[in-house]
Amino acid sequence: MRPFSELPVFRMLGVVVLLGGLVGAAANLVVVQRTAESVTGDVSRLRPAQVAIVPGSLVRSDGSLGEIVRARVEAGVALYHRGTVDALLMSGDNSTASYDEPGAMRDAALAAGVAPEDVFTDYAGFSTWHTMRRANEIFQVTSAVVVTQDLYAARSVDLAHAAGLDAQGLLIGDGGRAGREWLARVRGLAEATIRPKVTAGPAIPIDGDGRRSWAEPLS
Repeated sequence: MRPFSELPVFRMLGVVVLLGGLVGAAANLVVVQRTAESVTGDVSRLRPAQVAIVPGSLVRSDGSLGEIVRARVEAGVALYHRGTVDALLMSGDNSTASYDEPGAMRDAALAAGVAPEDVFTDYAGFSTWHTMRRANEIFQVTSAVVVTQDLYAARSVDLAHAAGLDAQGLLIGDGGRAGREWLARVRGLAEATIRPKVTAGPAIPIDGDGRRSWAEPLS
């Protein structure tokens, strides 16, 4: 009797795993290589842009920002005060009434001295692709600096390019799990190729008043 390792089904499974690994590695290589010239950790190398896109991440139950998103907001605010960008676009998850990433990010930016009219909120940034495509379609962004951790920058900028943005990436340090991001880049490459539709809505031009995008605009 042949051992299990020699049975055809196990050989086929091994081939499938090997091919999957090769496809994943190739996808990661493509995403990283084609964005290499568009990402930097040196603020002085960034070209001026309309907006800093700040992708959401964990907001605690008390409304305070988690470490990853706090670093993103602080870097975006710094770009605004430096004059590199004219506005901030806070894009994240608000799929339930009790969880509001964009609102918490907006409040942090306002507390840091950003003018209310220059802070935009996207409550349907359910994924990086949603964030980038909606930036172009809803907020009519053409140029942006995507502010995110080193690990996520290549995929984020690649998706921004696919969404039609002249995008640069600002690297702001470590964060996240490399294995999970390895898989996310495979999905991201598929999204950049297929360009699926995202949640629609009325236009809120980035050169207008950001308060129009708030769930509770100022009167």
